[in-house]
Amino acid sequence: MNTALTALSPLDGRYAGKVDPLRRICSEYGLIAYRVQVEIAWLLELDAGNIVRKTPWFSSETLAEIRRVTLNFSEEDALRVKAIEKETNHDVKAVEYWIRETLSQNAEVRPVMEFIHFGCTSEDITNVAHALMLRDSRKILADMLAKLLDRFRELSHAHADVPMLARTHGQPATPTTLGKEMAVFCSRIKRARDRMMAIDLTAKWNGASGNYNAAMIAYPDVDWEALNRKFIEESFGFEFNPYTTQIESHDTMVELFDAVAHANTVLFDADRDLWQYISLGYFKQKLKAGEVGSSTMPHKVNPIDFENSEGNLGLANAILQYMSGKLPISRLQRDLTDSTVLRNMGVAFGHSLLAYESCLKGLGKLEADPVRIAADIDGAWELLAEPVQMVMRRYGVSGAYEQLKDMTRGKGITKKALLEFIWSLQIPDDAKERLIALRPSTYTGLAAGLARRV
Repeated sequence: MNTALTALSPLDGRYAGKVDPLRRICSEYGLIAYRVQVEIAWLLELDAGNIVRKTPWFSSETLAEIRRVTLNFSEEDALRVKAIEKETNHDVKAVEYWIRETLSQNAEVRPVMEFIHFGCTSEDITNVAHALMLRDSRKILADMLAKLLDRFRELSHAHADVPMLARTHGQPATPTTLGKEMAVFCSRIKRARDRMMAIDLTAKWNGASGNYNAAMIAYPDVDWEALNRKFIEESFGFEFNPYTTQIESHDTMVELFDAVAHANTVLFDADRDLWQYISLGYFKQKLKAGEVGSSTMPHKVNPIDFENSEGNLGLANAILQYMSGKLPISRLQRDLTDSTVLRNMGVAFGHSLLAYESCLKGLGKLEADPVRIAADIDGAWELLAEPVQMVMRRYGVSGAYEQLKDMTRGKGITKKALLEFIWSLQIPDDAKERLIALRPSTYTGLAAGLARRV
């Protein structure tokens, strides 16, 4: 039996539908398909570049047929590649042989069949394929982060003026607004997403040890470095890496993994804060008919979306951080430890995507409870110890901080006691009146404006 119920990974079982956008990119099929794309692009580059003869090899009809090999690549085609791999015990050579087999009936291709995979090492093909996988996966993750950004922005604007008791070290602290706290996550996610998108991925195309050895022997008069640079930059839009061993050093790949991990960490922080706000009653969750929150406690409405998001972010980052530490390291000019590790980047991205979707689902259920939020802040008059002592210091009152500390630290203060203290101060009347008019719920500084501006 081989079904979703027997899948080892929940990404291919329980959560398969939720990570489907990544399936044709980061799967075995995806890797094979990208390798085919790269091999075909190189064959066409050699044709267009007139490397081996002065006239092009292919007519427009043959060019169209060759391009269809990439455009129409199917799962059945990938299965045939895998069948060839059983004989070759080499995954990239299997791709080369499949292309030869597929184009073998074309009379224009047969004379130049040996120029498929010409002057390449398998890592030339694979590192570009991986870069393509990263480029396309990054877009899917970035698009989902953009949706999260939009939702946090909506919450920021909708609740910009809702005063809220802040908590530093878990203790009541200078008030803020609910919207401004959502704006903090909006800003952080945007910065993390921008960083992800700004990373220029690199790729190499320089042979078995990075020195163009075989190509130079075959065609010593060709400027292979210039040709290969043009191929990488113009055909794929990647930055050409001229200094490599047999493998591309994976440094920009690691930069991207670190950027995704950082975005995940920001969202991890948001998940925990939102969980806490739900626990405090600041947010309620919209109910859905038929759902239950506990097998035995009928009243429960659990914040499971944020919990699921947090758990999957942790799994994703464990993989991303391992890859970041491992992939820049290779014994001498090549070992294969990177190959098996890189087959798991889709797992990291899958858990990331699943986490983003869970968080977005949770955000869609949230309803602020201004009454519950107000109840917390309206009873915390000790919060005004800060502005009172600051005004006292402005007007030169000695020991202002210490006086307020003695009155409030660890015991709070009533509204009546605080107002009496303010009236007793030796400060200008207009300053007294400004303090008397202050309430915990109005002591929010620029929070509302910051929330609306995000």
